[in-house]
Parts: sequence; C-alpha cells; structure tokens
Amino acid sequence: MERTKTERKRSTRGTVDLLVLKTLARGPQHGWAVSQRIREISRDVLQVNQGALYPALQRLEEQGWVSSEWGVPAANRPAKFYRLTHAGVQELERETATWAQVAAAMSLILETS
Repeated sequence: MERTKTERKRSTRGTVDLLVLKTLARGPQHGWAVSQRIREISRDVLQVNQGALYPALQRLEEQGWVSSEWGVPAANRPAKFYRLTHAGVQELERETATWAQVAAAMSLILETS
C-alpha cells in the first residue's frame, strides 16, 4: 500500500522531532548546534537542514516539549537557545520506546532469510 505524501511528511516530521528532542536531552543548545550535533553523532548520515529544523523547534515549543530563551554563544552573536521541558523529557521517553520497537521489528524482518 502506497503511503501518501502527507503520511510520508508526517513520518519525516516525527523523525526530526525525535532527533531534536534527543539532542536537547544533553542540555540547552541553539539551533545550529542541534543540527551539527545530529550530523556529528550520525557520522554525516543524518543532516537536518534549517528548512526542517526551525519548524521542528517551533512545533516542539508549541507542544510544550521545548522552551527557548535568547542568549549569546561563544561566537558572540545572539541566538535562541532551546531546552527540553519536563513534558519534553516524557515525550522523548515515549518516542524512544516506540522507535526501539520499530527498530527491533525491522531487524527481525531484515535478518529473516
């Protein structure tokens, strides 16, 4: 069964959201640092561009999973720093468990000969 464009977009959106939540679990970061951290940890396999990152951060903030405040990083230019809220930590736990189930199921299927 072919997934619709909307379904694929929603799935990608959920993936980006999870990547951002997990990255922010280390502590407050500005958007560019979030993007760079995802790229670094995934060894350049996953790259979240600004066109996906900033709408995700806004969505997460609207959901109450992330909060933000302006600060000045080492580069000495004002930047918006994002941090997980308590609700964000809970959402990260839920989404991590869901992804673990999906990954385990995919592994079973891929290992079957």
